[in-house]
Amino acid sequence: MTPPRAPDLAAPGCAVPDLTDPDLYADGHPLALWRTMRARTPLHWQPVAPDLGFWAATRYADVERVLRDHEAFSSEHGTLLSLLGRRDPAAGHQLAATDPPRHGRLRAPVHQALRAGTVDAHRTEVRAGIRALLPYGTEPFDFAAAMRALPLVLLGVLMGLPEEDRPHLIHLAFMASAEDDPDYRLPEGPRATLQRAHRELFAYFADLVRDRVRRPRDDLVGVLLAQRRDGERVPPSAVVSNCYSLLLGAVVSLSLVPAAAVRELGRDGGFARWAARPDLLDSGIEEALRWATPGRYFMRTAKRPVHVAGTEVAEGQAVLAFLAAANRDERAFAEPDVFDVARRPNRHLAFGAGHHYCVGSNMARLTLRLLFEELFAMYASLDVVGEPVRVRSMFLGGYKALPVRGRPRPKSQTRGGHP
Repeated sequence: MTPPRAPDLAAPGCAVPDLTDPDLYADGHPLALWRTMRARTPLHWQPVAPDLGFWAATRYADVERVLRDHEAFSSEHGTLLSLLGRRDPAAGHQLAATDPPRHGRLRAPVHQALRAGTVDAHRTEVRAGIRALLPYGTEPFDFAAAMRALPLVLLGVLMGLPEEDRPHLIHLAFMASAEDDPDYRLPEGPRATLQRAHRELFAYFADLVRDRVRRPRDDLVGVLLAQRRDGERVPPSAVVSNCYSLLLGAVVSLSLVPAAAVRELGRDGGFARWAARPDLLDSGIEEALRWATPGRYFMRTAKRPVHVAGTEVAEGQAVLAFLAAANRDERAFAEPDVFDVARRPNRHLAFGAGHHYCVGSNMARLTLRLLFEELFAMYASLDVVGEPVRVRSMFLGGYKALPVRGRPRPKSQTRGGHP
């Protein structure tokens, strides 16, 4: 396939970027670049090899359309750039890599297992898990490091994952999503890092699934094992693949959001102001999700020729829908670069859109709600006291280190006298 001619961005103040370079994101989301791209080339061709590349969509309307239009765009050729140019081996049996209508049949029981009422029943366990992550006192601590364990506070319970296994699973999940970061990259390079992470995670979940087959349990893995496809039970390999997908989804959607919010709240006393407005807790959490958008993009592949932003995308070409750019689009959000806990409406795309809208969104929202309730109950303020360090990744955006110091409330004022 002959790649299209790249749009000319060589106008003053608009350099041609390499969107695949993780160093482009060293200071966070490249907001100025995305603003210019939205204005001048909302669908930008990025070559990756002489005969391979992708389109980058940065406007809210275009990103939402690409994610929602399953008639024109497929997820079965991979949702991350590492699979560009080849079919995802998980296509057809992993939620993230399956198109409708099969996707709907696979998703329904998982969605039911993760509905709001089900996850809400675990509030007590989640609160206890969150409290265990947060030190009470005035000594500085790394808030971002503490939050790495957050995704499995609830998902670990729902899947029945042993607590002693969770730190290694989280590390492997970061290897699988931030393969360019020096804390996760193997000496052999990013591709070897991805391969090791995939191999170890699939081996772990294969053992877990075999154990559940021998000794059934009423947990999320059991729900996956009970699924049927065309009247037959899904094979264990499909269950393993979906366990992998759920873990990565939880890590991406949860672990990096709190630090992004605390970083902004610590700039001008915003933490105390938000803590004093419990009526804004839910809207503030939605704003934290919009602001952080830790999964920067999802990839789709055109199933037929289709026009996006006035440009033809040929059949078989990939489009990277940049969620993080869409969530800062001035066409969709008033003052998009202001962190506003009172923002309403807030139709952010941090969880995606359409049939592939994050199946664990209820779980993520509940966990974040309980986290900020505990933070506000424990601390009168939470201030950044050292230099933050960002994850080095094109896909994953956020802080891997955020030194903070809390000013604890008197124990008599904290929930249940915690700690």
